[in-house]
Amino acid sequence: MKKAFFFCCLCFLMANFAFSQNINVEEDYFVSQMLERHVQNNKAHTITSGWRVQLFSTSDRNKVEEAKQKFLRDHPGVSVDWTHAKPYYRLRAGAFTTKLEAMRLLHQLKKDYPSAFPAKDNNISFREIVGI
Repeated sequence: MKKAFFFCCLCFLMANFAFSQNINVEEDYFVSQMLERHVQNNKAHTITSGWRVQLFSTSDRNKVEEAKQKFLRDHPGVSVDWTHAKPYYRLRAGAFTTKLEAMRLLHQLKKDYPSAFPAKDNNISFREIVGI
């Protein structure tokens, strides 16, 4: 009985000692400045590389605009846009960080667009990926 009482008192004292400790962390000025620059750099950098699904390409701008409207009607929740790289207009859908995510969309669209393929894009804004 005395051993159990002694053990309980010891546990109580150790817990009381552990909770009564205050820890102060003093951060070096240069570390604070470095972290602040890192945060500002990330806020300024809004473009990243990623993946999209290229539906098709053509040299006729009217065709790509018609295809965009049709795609928006058929797939209202998926972002789509076209780009121009002379002499072709490319219709691309989605914005993903990994090729695997783009392949999921590609699998859904293969029935309507059998020649679609995943395409690397180095000009994707973070807002497109997040969906804001």
